[in-house]
Amino acid sequence: MTSTSTKGDPATIRRLYGRRTGHKLRIGQAALVENLLPQLAVPEGPLDSRVLFGDDRPLWLEIGFGRGEHMAAQAEANPNVGIIGAEPFLDGVVGALLEIDSRGLTNIRLHNGDALDILDRLPDASLDRVFLLHPDPWPKFRHAKRRFVNPGPLAMVARVLKPGGEFRLGTDHPIYCRWALAQMQATSAFEWLIDGPEDFQQRREDWPQTRYEAKARRHGHEVWYFRYRRTDAAIVDPRAAAL
Repeated sequence: MTSTSTKGDPATIRRLYGRRTGHKLRIGQAALVENLLPQLAVPEGPLDSRVLFGDDRPLWLEIGFGRGEHMAAQAEANPNVGIIGAEPFLDGVVGALLEIDSRGLTNIRLHNGDALDILDRLPDASLDRVFLLHPDPWPKFRHAKRRFVNPGPLAMVARVLKPGGEFRLGTDHPIYCRWALAQMQATSAFEWLIDGPEDFQQRREDWPQTRYEAKARRHGHEVWYFRYRRTDAAIVDPRAAAL
């Protein structure tokens, strides 16, 4: 995965993914990609709840959903919410399709690509919740600009979140944890929802575990859970900043 910048503005950084597929798909997996994915794929053009689900239900977005276990669990627990999942890697999309198919879920739409493309096409204050769980930490300092938690992408998230909407961030990487805390503290668009250490050291009941968290726990890694509320602070549209 590499990153480029358009016009040098951090708000326009795009992640370009190289190898987006892994092993050859089995027959059943290929059938899901051929038959189910087109039914669930996010369409082209501007997006809102009516375009995606045909009604005015609340919208959530998961950025990089891995194999989809968290997204599927949230969809099952919140059937009146529409969830958009963005994942560039086909193996992850296949995992999500398996979850959706086995659980009979109808309230998920999938984007096999960069979440920034989805953020670009959503209207202001259109999301109630955004998830970023165990993102690629890019641990080397020279790669820090490739981390999602940076001013440009955060401005895009802030634009589409409703005031009072929630941004959830989970990581087991200490470098990313420190980086994210610094970046989030530097913006007035988000307020950290915290009353004590248990708020970021223990996963909430309504926060299903991902396979990445389970793997981290098996290796004895600490995991941190952060919740931020979108404030009423004004934010410059990052798309306009690039003009």
